[in-house]
Amino acid sequence: MHSQEFFTPIKRELQKMEEELVRTVDTRQPLLKQASSHLIHAGGKRLRPAFVLLTGSCFTSKIDHLIPMAVAMELVHMATLVHDDVIDNSLSRRGRDTVKARFGNRMSIYSGDYMLAKALHKVSEYCRADLMKIITETSVKVCQGEIVQLQSVFDVEQGITDYLRRIERKTALLISVACQVGALLTDASPPMVRAMRRFGYYLGMSFQITDDILDYTADDSVLGKPTGSDIKQGIITLPALYALRNSPEAPELRAILSSPDNAARHAERAISIVKSSGGIEYSQNMAERYIDKAQLMLEQIPSSQARTALSRIADFICIRDY
Repeated sequence: MHSQEFFTPIKRELQKMEEELVRTVDTRQPLLKQASSHLIHAGGKRLRPAFVLLTGSCFTSKIDHLIPMAVAMELVHMATLVHDDVIDNSLSRRGRDTVKARFGNRMSIYSGDYMLAKALHKVSEYCRADLMKIITETSVKVCQGEIVQLQSVFDVEQGITDYLRRIERKTALLISVACQVGALLTDASPPMVRAMRRFGYYLGMSFQITDDILDYTADDSVLGKPTGSDIKQGIITLPALYALRNSPEAPELRAILSSPDNAARHAERAISIVKSSGGIEYSQNMAERYIDKAQLMLEQIPSSQARTALSRIADFICIRDY
């Protein structure tokens, strides 16, 4: 099943969001235009704008006024991706060249900055200080999360709490905020806005844990990036953290994961140790527990086609293979 199937209730608005996204990054600077357009046309799940629109749809039938916010959320996300690809030295994403591969590091950094600035410009159109505060504070926390990840590479001493705090900032916060602002831009009551924000948070945590599992289990061609890339970059995720504490082969795994040279040479062996340790099942179980919490939040929201779509997306997060 493809994630787009869940977006049926907002199909028209998502199409308008896509058109506005293209218009927003349009510029007379040819190289910047090429780099930004390249990233947009590389596609992506468009989850964050979809969450803005679906959340709003739970409380109102007229959601066109949410489209600029949906564009802003996707631009913030895309800005982080472009910068990530420079830091991670990634040459392909979803089976296509990254902006870094096509245009180089400098252009990637500038186009990421450009997208973030455009995102804030979009948010400013609402003339609402509360929305601007939420988006800017979240952007700061996402950056802090990336810095923490950078500092924790090849660190086999980190704990599961460190990992959860890291993925909260790296992924869950932006999804949480997409759901929060979607509700805030309607007449939703404060308890409803809170429920939506927490729904997004739990779903975002599950989304990232599942992503980290896929780095061990997915088919390269389906995932759109090589499996084991986290190991080679020194990013120690939940399946490996479990194995480091519970596998009889933990000393060997520790030696691989703590050394850039060993990680590059023995990534396959590390994957094998993690798989046999039960780390995948442990992580899957935690991802499912977060989804259960997300579904409990949704139960507080009035029943609607949009709520059903959000519930189905939550269930899909745990079973996806890309």
